[in-house]
Amino acid sequence: MSNIYSINLQANEEDKLFETFKDTAVTPPKYAKWQLRPENCVITCYESGKTVFQGKDASIYASAFIQQEDEIFPQAGSDEVGTGDYFGPVCVCAAYVDKTNEEFLLNLKVKDSKAISDQTILDIAPKIMKQIPYTILILDNPKYNAVHKTNNLNEIKSKLHNQAYINLSKKITLPALKVIDQFTPEKSYYAYLRNEKIVIRDISFYTKAENKYISVACASIIARYAFLQEFEKMEKKYNMQFKKGSGKEVDICAKEFVEKYGFDALEDVAKIHFKNTERIE
Repeated sequence: MSNIYSINLQANEEDKLFETFKDTAVTPPKYAKWQLRPENCVITCYESGKTVFQGKDASIYASAFIQQEDEIFPQAGSDEVGTGDYFGPVCVCAAYVDKTNEEFLLNLKVKDSKAISDQTILDIAPKIMKQIPYTILILDNPKYNAVHKTNNLNEIKSKLHNQAYINLSKKITLPALKVIDQFTPEKSYYAYLRNEKIVIRDISFYTKAENKYISVACASIIARYAFLQEFEKMEKKYNMQFKKGSGKEVDICAKEFVEKYGFDALEDVAKIHFKNTERIE
């Protein structure tokens, strides 16, 4: 797992750090004074005064300079919604947050969408979407079912997250800190993307990232909002209320749908590889 720390170092601290690991120096990226690549870490000193430690052993290299764990800005985060729901699409969002938006988002009490009611999501998501750059991908059920024939769920999610970041990169310059709410090991994530033309790299993977990074929490909320909007459209189209999740109530709802529209129509509203399908056949 890749860890990341962003610290404001004094000039003498920058000099001492560079002198210690100067044998690992490489050509620095844009806006950076220098970059070092000691074992299991990349250390980048930016002209802005920030020094970013990223990698498996980032905490070891940064430990001498860490006084307190500060929120890191700017940051981008991505999350997905709908993968555990039999009915409805899969929605993936990538969102960008900088320091200027922190207070606004904290005042909205931004946190993981699973910890917020759907009504609150409907209230605050449009405000967030007006305030910060984001991209949203919606994989509807017909497309999902077609893609799932040759891609497992984690492969689908990996490709959607990667594309969300590609789309976001067209709106803003992606920051050093890019976080995914981890659903598969980092090695597997990039293996799923091996045939993609463009792959966004240097991403940090964390479980429960929506509780640690405000950008992931924003992405979670926007993805949930998109899911709810699509769910409502589906209910209006078929003139019935669909149940969320994949429990017994969903089975009952699915049977009702099949009675009205036929078994083949499930392809248009549900993820047919779920065990719910077997229980209503």
